Amino acid sequence: MLKEFKAFIMGGNVIEFAVAVIMATAIGGVVKGFVSLIVMPIVGYFAGGSDFSDMRIILQAAVVEVKNGDTVVTKAVAENAIMYGSWINTIINLIIVGFVMFIMIKAYNKMKKKEEVAAPAPSGPSQEDLLAEIRDLLKKD
Repeated sequence: MLKEFKAFIMGGNVIEFAVAVIMATAIGGVVKGFVSLIVMPIVGYFAGGSDFSDMRIILQAAVVEVKNGDTVVTKAVAENAIMYGSWINTIINLIIVGFVMFIMIKAYNKMKKKEEVAAPAPSGPSQEDLLAEIRDLLKKD
């Protein structure tokens, strides 16, 4: 069982999958940085100077309450908001990652087709020609 597991782990599919996951993580980080640092400031500029990541609908504002008296008590309630601007950033990330993957797959398929076309046809007589020649030789005898 240990040998089977070792053969499975060392098999090409597992290694290739691990490399794909690592590359996808790296590409995701690059795309996220591209969207948040380059694309969204441009979109925000044309949308009236707003930053999409700060866009939200506040359901409950943050509350800080301080009571004076013999003791000072501080009570804080965090803001509860729907962060739709961050969601827009995530959607744009998805679209860009999908487009990058489309371009990569398209280039891979184009390269694969060129390799298939590059295979030259075998030179010499076809199978039918050889069989006809054998038939003719047999008829002579």
